[in-house]
Amino acid sequence: MNHHPDPVVTTDQGAVRGLRQGDTLTFLNIPYAAPPRGAGRFTPPQPHEPWDGVRDATVPGPNAPQSKRKLGNVDMTPYFGAGWSRGEDYLTVNVFTPAAAGGNLPVMVFVHGGGFVAGSTRSSLYDGSAFARDGVVLVTLNYRLGIAGFLDVAGAPANRGLLDVVAALRWVHQNIAAFGGDADNVTLFGQSAGATIVGGILATDEAAGLFHRAIVQSGSGLGAFTTEQAARVTNAAAEALGSEPHIEAFADISDERLVEAASQLAGINLRTATHHDPLIGLSPFSLVLDTQPAESVAAGLSADVDLLVGTNTEEGNLYLVPVGKYATSTAADVDEAAARSHSNPALLVETYRTSRPEASFAELRSAIMADALFGAGSRALTDAHAAHSESATYAYEFAWRSHALDGELGATHAVELPFVFDLAHRPELNGPNALLGPDRAPANLATRVHETWIRFARTGDPGWEQYDTGRRATMHIDVEWIQIDDPRCQERRAWN
Repeated sequence: MNHHPDPVVTTDQGAVRGLRQGDTLTFLNIPYAAPPRGAGRFTPPQPHEPWDGVRDATVPGPNAPQSKRKLGNVDMTPYFGAGWSRGEDYLTVNVFTPAAAGGNLPVMVFVHGGGFVAGSTRSSLYDGSAFARDGVVLVTLNYRLGIAGFLDVAGAPANRGLLDVVAALRWVHQNIAAFGGDADNVTLFGQSAGATIVGGILATDEAAGLFHRAIVQSGSGLGAFTTEQAARVTNAAAEALGSEPHIEAFADISDERLVEAASQLAGINLRTATHHDPLIGLSPFSLVLDTQPAESVAAGLSADVDLLVGTNTEEGNLYLVPVGKYATSTAADVDEAAARSHSNPALLVETYRTSRPEASFAELRSAIMADALFGAGSRALTDAHAAHSESATYAYEFAWRSHALDGELGATHAVELPFVFDLAHRPELNGPNALLGPDRAPANLATRVHETWIRFARTGDPGWEQYDTGRRATMHIDVEWIQIDDPRCQERRAWN
């Protein structure tokens, strides 16, 4: 038997001991910033104190304070994880790297989703061993969530969770060579809230030069709240906490109470005279920006970053099917979804009815929700980058349908993740109430999606034609892969 000693790597803060599993080295729970305590939960991320000796990096660490999150009848535990694992030192990364790493490998840094209030590196979906197996150094990270991460608080910088991701990118830039990675070839990718954060980082000057490519999976370049909208959430949070909404008053409130208050903030009306709620009531937290990321990219920010943007064909199903609201959808539900999302709801409904003459009320409702949350904002970001960038822009649509929940879940939000991470075979993802449903996913689909993401990270080219604002070439990913020019053009025009 070969007894390989567990690997030790020295970072700027100190040495860490990881785990050797076959051909992969795994390092868990490495701090990239100081523990957010007291008032420090509402300041920019600070450097972590150095440590003496060798820090154990073989077991998962704590994660950001959060409530346990459920989505009706679908088991989303692999996605959200098991809830809050307590401990203050949670601004950490996990690193997966090949045991035989010679160095200069492409680096991919993943930002998890969870509505800005949940999720962590502990979720089983974010096991990076397939990336390491295929010659990539994969980094996953925790960031501040909920009130600590995203509430707009007087005396505190906005978007602290996003600032955490930038700090993690800085850690990668300084340390990843020691793990075999090339600090000059970093791809930042994220899904859902994580993808919206990636879009926000494309518009963040401080992150320039820390990454070279980006993948936005079901995010939005139009997903940020205005400061006026954010103030409504802040006032509601202060009321729930019985506290003045400024950093000194919040400093002494326990994480438990912040988490509890965050879960009471659902359903605040964020429509203002000039703006809709970009999250149509699904989360009281988002980025807070007076200029949307797509507009900043249109002004030329991140023009040197190659970009891959995509959505899933039936994103909206996740918010309807598992909670029993899909099949019962009525014409009034379709109108209500349009009214929540658009200044001319009648035109929007008419456009969708015309472009989908066979669609049921359920399908129309889901499609309008999907575009309000992800589609319109993803297209705006893709168009902005393609029009104002010297780098490449690519688009995809993930269309493989899960047969979960009696075949209704479909190509819903998050269903692409097991394919990107090449984990579609995992038992917890398969079954009648699991994300991928009872039927075996086509074996080669995960292989191909995973290889495509890696190819983009390595070369900046996923293997199809670039997107431009004339043809809008988009790869339709299913059992067959078909490039489609300007998909759903009528619907897209309705959002502009």
